[in-house]
Amino acid sequence: MLHHVEPVALAQSVAEGEAPEILDRIGSPGCAVAVWQRQHGAEFQQWIDGLSPNQLPEARLVLRPDRVEDAMVSLCADCGMDESSNRRLLTGDIAALAALFAQVMGAETVQLRLDVVSDNACRKFHLDNVPARLLCTYRGRGTEYGEARRGEEPRIIHELATGSVGLFRGRLWPTEQSGIVHRSPPISGLGETRLLLVLDPVTGAI
Repeated sequence: MLHHVEPVALAQSVAEGEAPEILDRIGSPGCAVAVWQRQHGAEFQQWIDGLSPNQLPEARLVLRPDRVEDAMVSLCADCGMDESSNRRLLTGDIAALAALFAQVMGAETVQLRLDVVSDNACRKFHLDNVPARLLCTYRGRGTEYGEARRGEEPRIIHELATGSVGLFRGRLWPTEQSGIVHRSPPISGLGETRLLLVLDPVTGAI
């Protein structure tokens, strides 16, 4: 006897807005991605785009949000990034995003990654093995995403604008599974270097 199997409901909507409060929508029924649409000023973008790749900070840290800015200041100094108003904007923005993400997720600590990418890292569409992940590209092309149907790659691919903030549900989200997958844009051979911020929630205190 065949048993009827109900299809699994997937979250497939994308909430977009020009204020940080849009990220709270990630908890709304059916919402797979929340995008804070924003861009940095032309002066900042020209500055960070003009830095040598070896001056871009790379990090793997687990820390409380109130410790992020000091950690970023030290990290930028260690990689030879001169102190300036643009550097302060970068470190302050990373700290602000960490605090915002922790608030949205109800997390006491965050896992922070800064990746300097010049190849096709994470080139396959996927869901992350976390409840949710925040992504923000400061330099280079932004993360690509789209709706996955029956395990196939998205037919329509969207791209986060540089500077915009994307909050993506992962595999461990407690309610509806996300129907939207994402990947890093393919840039191998283009001479492009990206600077990507990745934030994941961590339970417990340190």
